[in-house]
Amino acid sequence: MIHITFEQPNIETLQKSFELDQTLQGEIIEIKDDYAVGSIKNIHTDEGYNSRLEWWQKILEFSPYSNTIGSFDDRATVQTLKEKLNQTPSEEVWIWMGQNQHDVCSYYWLMGQLKDYQGRIHVLYLNNLPFINEKGNIFYPTHLYQIQPKEFLKAKKLARLITPSEFEIDPDEWNKLSEENATVRILEGGKKIVSKEESFYDKDILSVTTSEFQKLNKILHNTLVKMPIQTGDAFLAWRIRELIQVEKLEMQGDWNKGWKEIEIRSHSNNN
Repeated sequence: MIHITFEQPNIETLQKSFELDQTLQGEIIEIKDDYAVGSIKNIHTDEGYNSRLEWWQKILEFSPYSNTIGSFDDRATVQTLKEKLNQTPSEEVWIWMGQNQHDVCSYYWLMGQLKDYQGRIHVLYLNNLPFINEKGNIFYPTHLYQIQPKEFLKAKKLARLITPSEFEIDPDEWNKLSEENATVRILEGGKKIVSKEESFYDKDILSVTTSEFQKLNKILHNTLVKMPIQTGDAFLAWRIRELIQVEKLEMQGDWNKGWKEIEIRSHSNNN
């Protein structure tokens, strides 16, 4: 059994669940890019892929993650997966997906590449399902890592084969998103992904800024805590740089010295 997940924090939780249920034991493969943001047009071509790398270079500039650009290639990860499936015809894949746009977009990106393996690919989509948290309360997780390892024993019952009709329809969904090539993609429920403009999260950033300077890291933290639809901190930091350019925010500090040196406040014109 090969498990596929779309977020690094999920890996540790999955591994802990293996200790509780040996039947879950298997290799874990992570698809690392965040396909809910950025250029995805013709991404399966070298030109499209390089265009996406250039976009990430712009987003990650000055961030703590700038050295991750080009450090992985999800295309190579999928190629290795296909080779394993070809070598071992009895091998099956379980795709673990939380109810968030990051996972669902990555799932759509992946689907068209696994069409030749129908009947061997399962999906576990935690779509609006209740689980028990560490305090014994019911909650609805949006990400796999929010679930206690012992709750994965319940989650595994959700595994089902991806149907032939899904293998037809879902790659078309990716093609539609690619043609739209919006900067932001959000989940509106089920598996419905909707394209949005690059300024989609600006209101969340502006809602936590004040007339007093605050550390950038504090702005990022407060935005992530309060925003109803999540995205990455690097994307938010890039939007803050853009909002400074259009004089909706003011800054002091030197971007070249990293995020910790930057302070942000609402622009005086907006106060």
